[in-house]
Amino acid sequence: MRETPFVADTDAGQVAGHVGGAGAPLLLLHGGPSLSDYMDMLAAEVTGWRSIRYQQRSLSPSATEGPFTVARHVADAVAVLDALGVDRAVVAGHSWGGHLALHLAVARPDRVAGLLIIDPLGAIGDGGAAEMGHALEDRLLPAAVARYREVEARLSGPDASDADALESLTLLWPGYYARPETAPGPPPGLRMSLAGNIATLTSAMEQIADGSLARALGDVSVPAIFLLGALSPMPVSQGELTAALLPRAEVVIVPGAGHVPSHERPGCVTDALSSIRRLAGELEPAG
Repeated sequence: MRETPFVADTDAGQVAGHVGGAGAPLLLLHGGPSLSDYMDMLAAEVTGWRSIRYQQRSLSPSATEGPFTVARHVADAVAVLDALGVDRAVVAGHSWGGHLALHLAVARPDRVAGLLIIDPLGAIGDGGAAEMGHALEDRLLPAAVARYREVEARLSGPDASDADALESLTLLWPGYYARPETAPGPPPGLRMSLAGNIATLTSAMEQIADGSLARALGDVSVPAIFLLGALSPMPVSQGELTAALLPRAEVVIVPGAGHVPSHERPGCVTDALSSIRRLAGELEPAG
């Protein structure tokens, strides 16, 4: 798919991304938080949509300064839609991006036509974060265990760096898949901001812990599909419990898939988006 770069201006710096394809607008939100944008991996799954993806703040070419809060990330997503003249979009988010999509639907329901929430950080308890972390450590390949312990020791010290955070993620990466021993490597050129990651997750956890997100999800009236990997390190129960808070949410559990279900079961995102299009009725093409 041919894409065109764009820049959206905000009152806290610019947000840069790419738009491609034709059809109803589809806003793609990558996970992390504070990873480099990898949502081009869904290119084969979004035919028939005008797909919009962008680098969330913390890494260039978007603003590298904060604040790194949920509210700021929501405002950035709205700025992207504004810059492209999109009134309402279906929003598809993966992992942290799925969690961000829920916040966007709560804060700006006028801008969201439907939701595809792919194996997200949830809204109950700690969102599934601790269980996912333990599962990823349990799935470490034997050759990676010793090195992972070394990197984690550095991350807990005063001199922790972006490079340490990225190496930790790279070592854990195979565990995101149903079969770690045959998992692909991370997306080429993957980058990470440790400061952005910590601050964003702290903000998200505050709103999970105080119950404000869970309470607000009951007012989200658009159709939503939660696409969950049956063998993901993120507990399926977290996605199911969070989906139950939304009045029009459906859960699709993808057999044999981990945290990136589109990789292990190609077509599952395409099918889910088709269902959202049907549930949402006729969607207006983007201008």
